[in-house]
Amino acid sequence: MNSKAKEKKGMDMHLMMFYLGCIILNVAASTAHPVTPTLFTTLGLGSYMFGVALASQLVTNFLFSPFWGWLSSYVSSRTVLLITCIGYGLGQVLFGLAKTEMGFIVARVLTGVVCGGCFVCMMTYVVNTAKDAVSRAQQLAVTATIQMVGSAFGYFLGGMLGEVFTHLAIIVQVIMLFISGVVFYVGCLDDKRYSIHDLKGKNVVSEFNPFHSFILAKAFLTPLFMVLFISCLLQNLGYTCFDQTFNYYIRDQFNFSSGYNGILKGIMGVITMVANSTICIWLVRKTNTRKSVIGVLGICSAAMFGVIWFEEIVPFVIVFVIFFAFNSISLPLLQDLVASGGPEEQNSLIMGFYNAMKSLGGIIGALFAGLLYTVNPKLPFIFGFASFVLATVLSAIYHRFYKGKAVAKA
Repeated sequence: MNSKAKEKKGMDMHLMMFYLGCIILNVAASTAHPVTPTLFTTLGLGSYMFGVALASQLVTNFLFSPFWGWLSSYVSSRTVLLITCIGYGLGQVLFGLAKTEMGFIVARVLTGVVCGGCFVCMMTYVVNTAKDAVSRAQQLAVTATIQMVGSAFGYFLGGMLGEVFTHLAIIVQVIMLFISGVVFYVGCLDDKRYSIHDLKGKNVVSEFNPFHSFILAKAFLTPLFMVLFISCLLQNLGYTCFDQTFNYYIRDQFNFSSGYNGILKGIMGVITMVANSTICIWLVRKTNTRKSVIGVLGICSAAMFGVIWFEEIVPFVIVFVIFFAFNSISLPLLQDLVASGGPEEQNSLIMGFYNAMKSLGGIIGALFAGLLYTVNPKLPFIFGFASFVLATVLSAIYHRFYKGKAVAKA
């Protein structure tokens, strides 16, 4: 075997280990979700805790995502993944031990600080190690597929474990999070761009301030790039609003049991895998991604309108399936646009900022979903529809002006 073949085999092995870590992490991340309502209701906590707990985690996720992206440039993505996966697990230990509303909020706040680093550095690792633009786009598609399929399977696994006893789901989740951190560290390449010694002693405190990472964003945050980031924010806002509402809606309006909910989660996982391994890969290889994402977001908008319009179960579920399939395709396409839209030396910070924008969209979507549903069950879907329409428009604006910018340079 020649040196090039050995090098390729080594790269493939590192990539497989990275994907294995992604699978374990994403399954673990959703394992506690099915038992969280049981924990809250058993302890007699208010129903508002669902939204408050999620918002608490997303706020710190938003604040610290750019920081973890910046830090990975100095210590490597695999080191940050080790730190944050273990930190995520410890945060869930606190969550499992909590007995009061404040205890759950503190646990979620601390978990939000570290869990953002897990999802940021899955992206920075791909962006920093992919050999070319096509490989990067394909690997981002695989990572996004693992994230959504793993989430669906984790939800199912957590539900089954919760049937044995509630805290078993959290115990298994913590163990899996610890394992994923070790797999990432042992199996992944060192992708750091700078040495930790490049940090000057007098600047260390300010550099480690999470808000400082937002200040550093001015190095790449052009007005045109900001349009793309806002489109990403709106996409996740609309999806979160939809996802948070859907589970309540089908139970409230159609009397679906938890068993049907589990079946739908499984279907969503299969749909994601099929859509991203066929349609998404074809779009990446054969089309202009900046143009394709406009059509994908447009289809999501149309499907969301169908969710608003239809009252019967069958057409409602059909348009839901269409929405979920194309939303899953939009994720790697938007990630690839962000990864290719700024200076290469700023990639880690850019992906951290991208995750922060997603988290901000999630915060707004989660809060509005609950508030609007109490007024009218269809209002969260209308709000989500408006978000996707705006995301589509902004993606079209980004494509038009990016194209004009490229022509001007030529």
